[in-house]
Amino acid sequence: MGDDAFGINRATIVRMVEEIAEITHMGVEVAVVIGGGNIFRGVAGGSVGMDRATADYMGMLATVMNALALADTMNKAGLVARVMSAIGIEQVVEPYVRPKALQYLEEGKVVVFAAGTGNPFFTTDTAAALRGAEIGAAMVLKATKVDGVYTQDPNKYPDATRYSRISFDDAIKGNLGIMDATAFALCRDQKLPITVFSIFKHGALKRVVLGEDEGTLVFA
Repeated sequence: MGDDAFGINRATIVRMVEEIAEITHMGVEVAVVIGGGNIFRGVAGGSVGMDRATADYMGMLATVMNALALADTMNKAGLVARVMSAIGIEQVVEPYVRPKALQYLEEGKVVVFAAGTGNPFFTTDTAAALRGAEIGAAMVLKATKVDGVYTQDPNKYPDATRYSRISFDDAIKGNLGIMDATAFALCRDQKLPITVFSIFKHGALKRVVLGEDEGTLVFA
């Protein structure tokens, strides 16, 4: 969305692809789960009073549009991307099939998982945790607005400090709100570490992958 009110900002998506390309060229297998808030925001007014499940399905379809835009930009940048949707839209994208996703990753392709989990009432975070667990990911990387997990909201409390590392149990005790409860519990149960980092910091993704002090690592 960039600085726009809604929609897809070209400069933003190109920058994201550059960051992903950097680690892909290092031999890292990358799968991406993308949300749809930037598109759904444009119709949010019309969704007032709408059935929750219907609104969620609309949001999932918005993620398919984002996934197509992201994959197209990746392909133009020299990467090979494949979009796999949890909702069947075979004329547009292929359905999510776990063995096929694993094959694509082994071949060095970037897999973009679209349409969330395919079910209403589940967030993008939960989709990321679920797909991460299914493909045996080494880590879930949560790219967000802040550069890690803080003791307090850094926008409200200037003296808030960033955790370099924190355990799942301590994050739960501190009610730090890293992910929604379902996603967080799934990562904890599967001992799937999470790194929270800023999507706006240039080179942050590469530094996380290299194990540098970037963002916050949440571990079992």
